[in-house]
Amino acid sequence: MALATIDYQKTKVVKGYTDRLLHIDLTDKKIEIKEISPETKDMFIGGRGYCLKLVYDGSEASTRYDSPENVLAFAGGPFCGENGFAGTGKFIIGSISPLTKTFCDSNVGGYFFPLVKNAGFDAISVTGKSDKDVIVFIDDINGTIHIEDAPDTESAIYDAEKLVDVWRGESKPSAIAFVNAGIGSKNTFFGCINSVYYDPRRKRCRAKQAGRGGMGTIMREKGLWGIVARSDLSKGSSNQPVDKARLREAGKGLRNVLRERDPKEMRLAKQGTTALLDIMNTNNILPVNNYKFGSDEREKNISGKIFEDSIFEQKHPDGCFAGCNLACTKACENHQLLTGPFKGKTVAVDGPEYETAAAVTNLGIFDIPLMLEYAWYCDEYAMDTISTGVGIAFLVEAFQQGHLTLEDTGGMELKWNDAGTVFELLHKMAAGGDGFTRKVGRGIRYMKGWIADRSASRNGHSRDEVLKDLDLFAMETKGLEFSMYITKESLAQQGGYGFALKGPQHDEAWLIALDQVKNEMPTFEQKASALCWFPLFRTWFNIVGLCKLPWIDVRHPDAAATEDPAKNIPTVDLYLELVNSTLGTEKTLDDLLTESERSYLLHKLINLRQGFGTREYDKIPLRAMAPVFMDEFNDRKDYYKKYLTETVGLDVTSMSDEALLKSLQGYRRDQYEILMDTVYAAKGYDSNSIPTDETLKRLGFEGEEYFQIVKTARQRVAG
Repeated sequence: MALATIDYQKTKVVKGYTDRLLHIDLTDKKIEIKEISPETKDMFIGGRGYCLKLVYDGSEASTRYDSPENVLAFAGGPFCGENGFAGTGKFIIGSISPLTKTFCDSNVGGYFFPLVKNAGFDAISVTGKSDKDVIVFIDDINGTIHIEDAPDTESAIYDAEKLVDVWRGESKPSAIAFVNAGIGSKNTFFGCINSVYYDPRRKRCRAKQAGRGGMGTIMREKGLWGIVARSDLSKGSSNQPVDKARLREAGKGLRNVLRERDPKEMRLAKQGTTALLDIMNTNNILPVNNYKFGSDEREKNISGKIFEDSIFEQKHPDGCFAGCNLACTKACENHQLLTGPFKGKTVAVDGPEYETAAAVTNLGIFDIPLMLEYAWYCDEYAMDTISTGVGIAFLVEAFQQGHLTLEDTGGMELKWNDAGTVFELLHKMAAGGDGFTRKVGRGIRYMKGWIADRSASRNGHSRDEVLKDLDLFAMETKGLEFSMYITKESLAQQGGYGFALKGPQHDEAWLIALDQVKNEMPTFEQKASALCWFPLFRTWFNIVGLCKLPWIDVRHPDAAATEDPAKNIPTVDLYLELVNSTLGTEKTLDDLLTESERSYLLHKLINLRQGFGTREYDKIPLRAMAPVFMDEFNDRKDYYKKYLTETVGLDVTSMSDEALLKSLQGYRRDQYEILMDTVYAAKGYDSNSIPTDETLKRLGFEGEEYFQIVKTARQRVAG
């Protein structure tokens, strides 16, 4: 039964936009269609920019993740849904996060937002709280939008095809896509949102995940089980560009680059992002045992080549949206579940992606069936694979270091390479167990405080002393768990994680391959410069509805002849053609960077308004910069002795190993502090990472409210 319904006449997409917002108030069960102002469109463009603007306008400094007024925002961008170009199924979900306590967002692919856009909307905002679980149904075919009771299931993935059959009516199953969050989202702070769509080639539903920051937790806190979109995408260009021929030529150019270069480089079309496993292991970047080690000989058992040859079914191209021949959305069609409530059932597993696989190696486990098990259950429960795995790894090390006891864990002995305990924790967290397992689901930042309280009272240390020890290896910054790259030897990626406004997530500044694998920014000055340019251009993809992989992971053959090959400017030129052929403009790369910088600045302002965002929140744990303990140092002692001799200028022959480790740690900390000062100045921030008044004015933030935010932040830092 519908709890609220409106009829509507959809607005067609013109030049990539509908200029309409769908707003849902779950408290009052109210559905509204609003216009998006030209000022908002010009300033914030779409996607991440729209999510930031909606959350900024709808919240205040006191807003928390579970506040009724907290906005859960969904937005594509002007190029989301353009099937004449590769990588256009992306959209953004953003809100005030339960983990970071400020704005966080996550990008995800699939057909959901292209269908929403085709149904007439550039963005969706959800506020309030329902007194019972509901879904929102956007039905373009019948011209209605309604709120109704949620399906009688907590399954986010297992029942997907049944739900599509119920919802599609007379339309094709591919006309339905939805987002949802499962039971794990209800019971943890790192719930993800699944973007589910029907794949007619594999004849089943597929799922991609908006994993970071607890967006699924917010959805379920609001009493929202999911949002369904029903619409028939046209066979032509759904975005109605000004110059279709020019766009198609640019799209053809990008597809040709992907077709030629990907088989010779990462082989994403065959291995998906598991291709990164071999690369990261070879370069000491693959996390093992809570980021302690960067490689392991057991990686040969989980090589991307094994996934290509034996795990991934390769009959069909696997793009997550039409028009993308990078086709990196790989899958295993038959995995028999080994644990949990679905034990014994055979399921299809989407992925695993590199981040998911590496979350498992970070627990000391190198076993493909267990990776598939972990990937499927995290998706079914709707729990972020990164935060889940990194959180458990932190607990294992805390136990090994004596900060946790069997009394704390309810009798669980935590150790590396122990799949039984990992899955016991996973299933209990998702089900909302009490005591230890429920606390684990709140994330590392919360767990640090809980462990410090218990360890201090038990051992007679001060709470601050225990926290100081835990902070050395607790892999979180800003409340968000690190994504899956060892950064000890990459100053650029240390800054990429530490300065990222949402926390240490690779989508804002993934520089590890450029810095450490390809060594394309060897000097300090090049690293600092990259930390200004790359986050802006990567953020641009998130505001316009595009996937970054065709740009950053497949290099144009002409890039080598350019001044800065890492920026892959020949491919950037193809994106400029997409922009200008769609919008009827002649924008330059500098224009795109300025648009991105505005969204970047609004995120910084939200962080400051919420009481965060200053220099202290850009600090990263020691393990992200250097070895913490002697076993880490000894694992690569010859390398570190050479580094200290050649880079730091030490006479290592007269020093003990303990003194060498201490010197290395001190040098790396100093370098990071210098990097902070250099990058802040280049961005137009003061030494406390607060934007200057001149920066606000330059980017069009003229309102007194913005100046008041930075003024208050300066006063807070000054004490």
